[in-house]
Amino acid sequence: MSKQNSLGITINTLRNMRTQGEKIACLTAYDSSFAQLLDDAGIDVILVGDSLGMVIQGGSSTVSVTMEDMLYHTHCVSSRCQNALLIADMPFMSYTTLETALHNATRLMQEAGAQMVKLEATQRQTEIVAELSACGIPVCAHLGLRPQYVHKLGSYQTQAKDQVSAEELLATSIALEQAGADLLLLECVPAELASKVTDSVSLPVIGIGAGNHCNGQILVLQDILGITAGAPPSFVKNFMQQCSIQDAVKKYIYEVKAGLFPDR
Repeated sequence: MSKQNSLGITINTLRNMRTQGEKIACLTAYDSSFAQLLDDAGIDVILVGDSLGMVIQGGSSTVSVTMEDMLYHTHCVSSRCQNALLIADMPFMSYTTLETALHNATRLMQEAGAQMVKLEATQRQTEIVAELSACGIPVCAHLGLRPQYVHKLGSYQTQAKDQVSAEELLATSIALEQAGADLLLLECVPAELASKVTDSVSLPVIGIGAGNHCNGQILVLQDILGITAGAPPSFVKNFMQQCSIQDAVKKYIYEVKAGLFPDR
């Protein structure tokens, strides 16, 4: 059984951080060694992302990641995560119905030790978010660029750039909060829109490539260490310059909380 984080950072902690204006620093991890390093460095949130399909497995997208993959890696991370809030991704096609969403989210929490699940959301998922929330399962709703939709979207590009899609994203954000979502994650949307969403909801909003007005930031750990194969996304900053890995993580946490990253 995975070790559970019962006294560390909780969703209430994140809500208080938003209220007090303290930025929330989040990073991904996929194994116990990096999980302990991040936890010891003082990270607020660790996400076991289905990005492992690209970062760890070497795939071209996250679509091939399975529930068994997510259970395995979440279990590895939870074994060393003592203070940070631990979120696990719901992989592609694992939450298409209420029944499958409940079953798979329950497994991530009971078997693997997650404290919150993250799903890529549209208006269609509001019913699923409401059901998970009603059953006591905290939910992070992921909006904007949704990597699991890459074959539908056709590319990894900034989303909601026109007025119609921006208004739709804002409406979906509000609907997801009303449905019971505890956290929003905005990926690759214009900074002005991310700012508007953040001001329009009361729950914490985490950004990635969404400007600096969000309540916190998340990046892939390998990206901030400069060890990702190929060219990193344009919004990434390499914090691993003439320092140790833990120094790089601490520098990332400091810059997020000080409002220095992102710088626009």
